[in-house]
Amino acid sequence: MIPKLHYTSQANSTSAHLENIQKACGSGAELVQLDLEHIAVEEHLKLAQEVIKITAHFQTRLIIKSHYKIAHEIKADGIYLENTDICPSVARSHLYPWQTIGATAHTLQECETLLIKEVDYIGLGPFRTSKKTETKALGIDGYTAINEGLETQTPLIGFGDITPEDVKGILKTGVSGIAVADAITQNFDLIKTFNQLLGASSTEEMRHTFK
Repeated sequence: MIPKLHYTSQANSTSAHLENIQKACGSGAELVQLDLEHIAVEEHLKLAQEVIKITAHFQTRLIIKSHYKIAHEIKADGIYLENTDICPSVARSHLYPWQTIGATAHTLQECETLLIKEVDYIGLGPFRTSKKTETKALGIDGYTAINEGLETQTPLIGFGDITPEDVKGILKTGVSGIAVADAITQNFDLIKTFNQLLGASSTEEMRHTFK
C-alpha cells in the first residue's frame, strides 16, 4: 500500500534536510521523499544514511529521489524518478524486489508508458503551477480526464502547490493521494490536517518492515 501523503524534503543544506525530516516524522509523516538536488554530490550518501536513521526510528518510509544507487545501498523503501532520470525498468534491475518505484507524468500518454514499465505509483502534476514549474497545470479537469482514461489500480499521487482546500476536490477525481513540499516545510502541523483530509491517519495504516 502506498501512503496517501508524501512529504518532499527540499533544502539547500544537509542540516536543513535533517531538521525538516525530523519535524515531519515527529508530526506524523508516513512517507518522506528526499530530494538531493541542491546538495553537493560528495554529501549525498552521508546525508541519506543520516536521514534513514531518522525515518527508521519513526517507522516512516523513505523514498530517494532520482538516486537509485543510493536507495539500494542504504536500503531505502524506494525511489522516485523524474522524466529525465533513468528508465524505471532499468532502475528496477538495480533495486531490491521490495523497493518501490514512483515516477512523474504530466499527460495520459506518459502515464500509460509508466504503467507498461510497471511503476508502483505515478506522481501526476502539476496540479497548480508555481514559480518553480513551467509545465501546464492539470487542475481538477486534467486529473479527472487522465484518471478516467487510464482505468488503472496503480495509485496516482497529485503534486504541484496543493493546499488543504484542494484535497476534497482532488480525491473526487480518482487521484488517491498527494505529495507536498513547501506548504508542509513552512508548517509541519499541516501533516495532521492533510492526513485527516485524506483519511490517512498513521494509526490506521498497516506498516511493513523490510529486512
